[in-house]
Amino acid sequence: MHGGSRLPARHRQGGAWWPTALSALVILSVIGGGGYLLLARGSAAPPAEASGPARTGKLAAGAVPAVSAARKTATVTITWVGDMTFGMLNSWPPAGPGSLLDNVRQYLHSGLTVGNLESVLGDLPVTKCSPGETDCYQFEAPPYTAGDLRHDGFAAVNVANNHTMDAGLPGEASTDAALRAGHLLWAGRPGQITYLTRSGIRIALLGFAPWPYDADALDIPAAAALVRTAKRHARLVIVMEHLGGEGPDYRHVKPGEEYFLGQDRGNSIAFTHAMIDAGADLVMGSGPHVLRGMQWYHRHLIAYSLGNFSGYNTLGLDEFTSVSGILHVTLTASGGFVRGSVTPLRLVAPGIPERDPAGQAIGFVNTLSQEDFGGHGAVRLSAAGAIEREQG
Repeated sequence: MHGGSRLPARHRQGGAWWPTALSALVILSVIGGGGYLLLARGSAAPPAEASGPARTGKLAAGAVPAVSAARKTATVTITWVGDMTFGMLNSWPPAGPGSLLDNVRQYLHSGLTVGNLESVLGDLPVTKCSPGETDCYQFEAPPYTAGDLRHDGFAAVNVANNHTMDAGLPGEASTDAALRAGHLLWAGRPGQITYLTRSGIRIALLGFAPWPYDADALDIPAAAALVRTAKRHARLVIVMEHLGGEGPDYRHVKPGEEYFLGQDRGNSIAFTHAMIDAGADLVMGSGPHVLRGMQWYHRHLIAYSLGNFSGYNTLGLDEFTSVSGILHVTLTASGGFVRGSVTPLRLVAPGIPERDPAGQAIGFVNTLSQEDFGGHGAVRLSAAGAIEREQG
């Protein structure tokens, strides 16, 4: 089953119905983790480390101050997983969402662990799909999912994807409230930059997807401008993207726009390259529900899709959608690649991740990277899953 995203009529009208409050700006200084945010939509303050719907502008603290020689040599470890769902209303895991990650929890702890939350958090009626509508899926997990993810090692999630509005604006508000209560940061709302500090390194997180209710990946110049703003106030900038068609037919990254169910799902190559050109140090992807290749671009890593990470009775389990991985990357304070690896996973019924001793994901990534990028930066994984450094 695809992650689904066919929009109801109101979502296909160019976004004209969106509240004009998006233009309102409130600048807040947040205590904890050395973070700041710019808050829009009049929503309440997010959790202490610096997350929330934001618009571009100057931070109250100004530019990033000079750092000591010790901090210049510091490194940060980053872990990324792909698409996460935890069931649907009235069909949640009996032992809670956290129980789904029992087999992989040991691989999730790092300096900064993030993933794509492809679900509303709450207990509201889902409203995206019309009765009898096909190719439309809507997901909702219990509010305490955020706390479970935090306990399992996650620090933040990307919320920019095609399931943002599965329960409408109330669901979006419910998700933000649940994340705040669970002390989990998030990125991906329009104009949002989330700042946090790890190992003394100021980091900016941004999420993008091709939908008007998210930070819009279809407007590449605006996205690049947001990254440049982030780079002025952070040492490291990490971009999370949710792009591309869905399912086995979309395993390859191809030039140009991708279309799925009649929708423009973005230009993965143009978008990711533009983000690095604007100052991003790492780009991590989700959306196709299958593994995609990885690429070096100007010595920065692009992981186009890590596939499905958790899909309790929601996501497909065929020979491609059941194979995924966990990405581990270590970067310097200046964005230099130190080391990286992929932990191969396989989802087993009803959508629970476990480590795959056969390492099928490693072969998938190597083949796809070579076929899609060849001499233009194809990433190579060792038999053990280590990311080999770019040659030259």
